[in-house]
Amino acid sequence: MRNLTTYLLIFVLLSLAGCKKDVLDLGGTTSTYGADSEDLDDQGLPKLKFKVELPSMADTKEYTIDLEQWDIPNDGTDPLKTTANLQAAIDWAHDEGYGRVILPEGHYLVGEEKNDIYQGGIEIHGNTEFVFSEGAILEIDTNDKWNYCVISLDGDNIIIRDGIVQGDRDTHVFTPRESDGNTAHDEGHGICVWNDSNIVLVDNMIIRNTTGDGSLVLEATDVTFTNNDIYNNRRQGISIVGGTRITITDNEIHHIKGTSPQFGIDIEGAGRVDEDILIQDNYFHHNTGGDIVNTSGKNVYILDNVMEQGEGSTYVDGPIVSWHKTHNIIARNTITMVDGSVNGRLGYIQYSGGGDKGHNRATYVHDNVCNSCGMYMYKSSDADVRRNKFYGYFMSFTDFDNAILVDNLVTYSEAHPNLRYCWSYRFNNVTGMAEGNYLGDELQDLPLSKTEPYTMQCVLDGW
Repeated sequence: MRNLTTYLLIFVLLSLAGCKKDVLDLGGTTSTYGADSEDLDDQGLPKLKFKVELPSMADTKEYTIDLEQWDIPNDGTDPLKTTANLQAAIDWAHDEGYGRVILPEGHYLVGEEKNDIYQGGIEIHGNTEFVFSEGAILEIDTNDKWNYCVISLDGDNIIIRDGIVQGDRDTHVFTPRESDGNTAHDEGHGICVWNDSNIVLVDNMIIRNTTGDGSLVLEATDVTFTNNDIYNNRRQGISIVGGTRITITDNEIHHIKGTSPQFGIDIEGAGRVDEDILIQDNYFHHNTGGDIVNTSGKNVYILDNVMEQGEGSTYVDGPIVSWHKTHNIIARNTITMVDGSVNGRLGYIQYSGGGDKGHNRATYVHDNVCNSCGMYMYKSSDADVRRNKFYGYFMSFTDFDNAILVDNLVTYSEAHPNLRYCWSYRFNNVTGMAEGNYLGDELQDLPLSKTEPYTMQCVLDGW
């Protein structure tokens, strides 16, 4: 009898250890059950394996543009003359093999009509480091075009740094489009990184006051934005419309407002490939649509960012929004909401219309702090959610397979007592596993199962 008891005890301990491994093993290639195995770091996140190539100038010859020689105004006047002569100087420097071109101090007003809908600015050629001297501003002249680029990149291996690029937001003429009468004019950009411009660095720039985006990335590869201040643009801070190996780090992106979607960063390929994107250590605030939206990106890392709604600002969608068919690693972000969006006070929401998501990778949501906000995922599968703190709102899943919840904390808000119980952790037709999750200082029994979908009674009762 004693031996039988011993064997039973060993069997139970082994069984518990086996179940625990499914949930808690963070190293090696162990991953969320049901999803593809990943090569994980010691915190249980997929290792970042892509590296964005930075520009390298083989020719270090330097040329400071001679304003007198080229007859270039630098007092904010005569945009046609400024555009033509500044472009001629840039073209000459490129033809002469200068790798570093310096724009002297001054206010350069540019703009040239290219067609009925596009206003051209300045083009920078490949293998060029274009440097603004202190106090140099490049501004697009007032125009009535749907599209413009203050700076357009033409070629590979380009650096833009240390200056101010400015749109015409405050004076733009919103002429109705002949085809439909629309006056959105939402394609006015500060810096355009086109599909024939790869290996690009935009560093220490102020990009502001455009009718569309601070910067547009369109089918480009190896693009880095770092140390920039991007603000007061009408549509987005940065739009990635097809991009592979994109890094956005240590920027301040704020006060994006005027025409939808109004996000700090929008990944929206519209049928193009968006893949291997790192968004890290940025400060987002006062962005009307939200801070980051990913509609199409795969292998997108959203790490260590600070996102604040900001006093006096209103979110439309919320700080972080992803779509069903994307793949995201969302970790160590600090999110603060003041009040709700159309989605309530959700710091992270995954939208979905259901159906095949096109891949079998898990979404990782680890170690985030959400002040006065929570998260919600629905009509999808495979989420690895660990060690997050959701202060004053709920964590919720609906019609979801394989939700793994480990060591999370949810607190209820004194201002919203109806959220205390049912709404703190909310499940409707959900499979998965849960362990070590708390409501305040109370450990919660969340009876998720790998095989039997779970719905909370209060959901069934319609609470």
